Amino acid sequence: MSNPAPLVESFFDPDTFTWTHVVYDHEGGHGAIVDPVLDFDAASGRTSHASADAVIERVRALRLSIDWILETHAHADHLSAAPYLQAALGGRVAIGGAIQRVQTVFKKLFHLERDFATDGSQFDHLFRPGEVFRIGDLHATAMHVPGHTPADMAYAVGDAVFVGDTLFMPDVGSARCDFPGGDAHQLYHSARQLLALPEQTRLFMCHDYPPTDRAPAAMCSVGEQRQHNIHLHDGVSEAEFVERRQARDATLGMPRLILPSVQINIRAGHLPPPESDGQRYLKLPLNVF
Repeated sequence: MSNPAPLVESFFDPDTFTWTHVVYDHEGGHGAIVDPVLDFDAASGRTSHASADAVIERVRALRLSIDWILETHAHADHLSAAPYLQAALGGRVAIGGAIQRVQTVFKKLFHLERDFATDGSQFDHLFRPGEVFRIGDLHATAMHVPGHTPADMAYAVGDAVFVGDTLFMPDVGSARCDFPGGDAHQLYHSARQLLALPEQTRLFMCHDYPPTDRAPAAMCSVGEQRQHNIHLHDGVSEAEFVERRQARDATLGMPRLILPSVQINIRAGHLPPPESDGQRYLKLPLNVF
């Protein structure tokens, strides 16, 4: 039996320029949620759930059983709403197995509690590169695409691939590689892995930072990327890409929410444990980034 074409609905969070996707086999069937957003006000330290509630409302309207909540990586620009969605809809929270490397680095950087585990056990499942899994009637493959971070994954579901931060829309280019464990050489090869897919393959973005003359876009094709991506179109060599990527990264400031986001996201979206006063706290390491 052939793999049916997946249905995809996408939700844009303008505060963090993040796309959350719901991929499913058919109405009343099974689905997965990719890269959900927890709303966070940095000035007050308050979390809220408007973005996640919009996804929940739509999933319930479609009568979907959620099999998976998929993280493409430990995001540095938004907090994950995975636990909130799991409590409402079920599903297994999953990420790539290399999250263990990311946890080890950031446990030290944030001087986290001694018993913070760096084995990925906060997640329900850690994908191996090339691992095949199911979303109802859909066959899916977990693709390891390091470069932005060591743990980045893309999820191929039929003709739809959820690329995380490896690729952006063609007029935006590619993700930065200057975070701990990032590597522009690796990102080049990860992008080429994605761009070797059939030209009609749909690539779904985790972010879009559109120029002023267009609206945010969630998807483009492999063919469009190969022709028009400003960093990775056909004919760009590895050396050219690395030189441009590193020069660009040297001009970038840190993402606005990197410090709260990474602390939450390496915990699979869970908040830090309460301290002796019953309150939960995030840490702000000084003069590190």
